[in-house]
Amino acid sequence: MTSTLSIAFRHPVVRLSMIAIFLFGFTGAATSPYQSVIGIAELGLSDGFYSILIFTAAAVNVVASLWVGVLADRIGNYRILLMTVMTFGIVGYGLIYAVPMAASFVVCTLIILPVYNAMNSLLFANVRAVANAGGGRDAAAINSGVRAAISVAWVLVPGLVALVLTGSGSMMPAYLLACLGCVANLALVYFKLPAGKGTPPPIDRRHSFIASFAEVLSPKVFARLMAVSLITSTLHVNAAVQPLIITGAAGGKVTDIGAIVGIIAFLEVVFIFVWARIQLHLHPVTALAAGTALYAVYLTLLGFSSAPWHVYALTPLSAFAAAALISIPITYIQDLIADRPGLGSSLISVNLFLSGGLSAILFALGTRFSDYSGTSELGACAGMLGFALLIYLDGRHTARRSAR
Repeated sequence: MTSTLSIAFRHPVVRLSMIAIFLFGFTGAATSPYQSVIGIAELGLSDGFYSILIFTAAAVNVVASLWVGVLADRIGNYRILLMTVMTFGIVGYGLIYAVPMAASFVVCTLIILPVYNAMNSLLFANVRAVANAGGGRDAAAINSGVRAAISVAWVLVPGLVALVLTGSGSMMPAYLLACLGCVANLALVYFKLPAGKGTPPPIDRRHSFIASFAEVLSPKVFARLMAVSLITSTLHVNAAVQPLIITGAAGGKVTDIGAIVGIIAFLEVVFIFVWARIQLHLHPVTALAAGTALYAVYLTLLGFSSAPWHVYALTPLSAFAAAALISIPITYIQDLIADRPGLGSSLISVNLFLSGGLSAILFALGTRFSDYSGTSELGACAGMLGFALLIYLDGRHTARRSAR
């Protein structure tokens, strides 16, 4: 863990990016737990309309992330683009707080904030460009350090925001806190991130928007994206069924949900660095396959849980395997288009969209033909399907590289 942190902190741009992505995680952790309550309970949106709004916003985020990623590769200046998307965050969160109406909530959630959320892939593109400049050897360690910063935000922020909102008649101040987080991030980038000197990279036909989108949809890239999305969809399935199993089949209480989620989130931060260390000795595909197999075992055992202590006992396994699934795919996905840090990192958003959609399908099928425990086991099957597809696509290449 210490060596991974030293690698991540070695470059000043990476250090700054870790702080920036922590603040990005702060804005999400401050608002996401309350978004549905604010939209539906406080502003009067219907359940069906809210579902369509969230799905469409996710699609807009994918398009925005791809567009920003291509633009980053074309102009070679991450500072300007980061400041631009951060401004979208200030406007989006600030408008929802200042004008608490259904119309402002819909416009910001659908258009403005999805552009701001492109900052996630843009920051990973920035640090990947740093790693590429050093030969790419430390990409996994750098990505792990940056990704851990988001997890730290999700460990610390929800509880702090809950304390701030205690006694408040509205949860809307969470958006004010997010707006202030964006302001702090903008100031950080403006005053501390180097402007980036030198000439922009050469532009050829491959760097056009249409050619870039076609490269994303090419069989070589998209098939591997689907494999990873099947694997990471298991995280979404777990997020949906775990609380229901805890309070249902396992006979636990609502307080057990918070305790278990908190334990897992804390352990994930530690295990992210453990997996970064493991990747020094294993090929990323092998490490991801191992993490997938372990998470499938966890989901299967979760489906058999019949007492609260069963779920508590699974938290180390869940956190260890989940840490692999939230950190290793970042580098693997970037490597699909390794010479284009912007476009390659924008695939992170594509993966999130695909995995979210797949998990919704799995949840619908599982609850239609079984119960929540059966849905957990169906998620394990989906993960192993992604595992098989990953090995089919890259297993032979991994074996040849290991043989050398």
